[in-house]
Amino acid sequence: MNLEDRILFVDGEAIVIDKPEGLPVDAPRAGGASVESRIDELKLGFKRPPVPMHRLDRDTSGCLLLARNPRARAHFQQAFERGEVTKTYLAVVDGLVEGDEGLIELPIAKVSSARGGWRMVADEQGKSAATHWRKIGEAEGQTLVEFRPLSGRTHQIRVHAARGLGAAIVGDPVYSLPDDAELGTMVLPESGMLLHAWRLVVPRPPKEPIDVTAPVPDRFGRWLDFLP
Repeated sequence: MNLEDRILFVDGEAIVIDKPEGLPVDAPRAGGASVESRIDELKLGFKRPPVPMHRLDRDTSGCLLLARNPRARAHFQQAFERGEVTKTYLAVVDGLVEGDEGLIELPIAKVSSARGGWRMVADEQGKSAATHWRKIGEAEGQTLVEFRPLSGRTHQIRVHAARGLGAAIVGDPVYSLPDDAELGTMVLPESGMLLHAWRLVVPRPPKEPIDVTAPVPDRFGRWLDFLP
């Protein structure tokens, strides 16, 4: 699968691709394919390769913005820093969530061990993080939730689902475990993680904003019937 076939939007400033689940944005330390290693597939006749403007976890699919020139890169970076970029995610969480919508405000900090590496935890001394959530549907003890992060912390939605809503994202190999679990015991489930970067809106006046929606992948199964 060529990344060019995953393009959702393209013009002289930007490309938005539907990043597939299982492909990291940055090159892994252990090697292997990544958006970075395959970036030439997105040059589309430009000499300079595009640059990813944000990150999606390896096992998160959906909208990924890339800048095609330095001027666009600076503009998009400023838009992210000012909180003007709107990112909307879909996730299935393993539990029934009380209420219809709300705001999770839960600071996040990074912890690590020599054996297992790192992960993020809820920590009052950590960096502030806020996520708006809205329930879309529920079935058989699970809930389909729309998440809209208001800050851009690493693994923010995954931590806020597990520790803020009390229901980890289905297929999450890290945050479905207690915070004190040994990091080295984490195993990636074969089914994949049900987290998808559904919609991305990027202002760029005086032009119309980039407003892109990525198709929800088939791994969401029955939950596709809950969507418009």
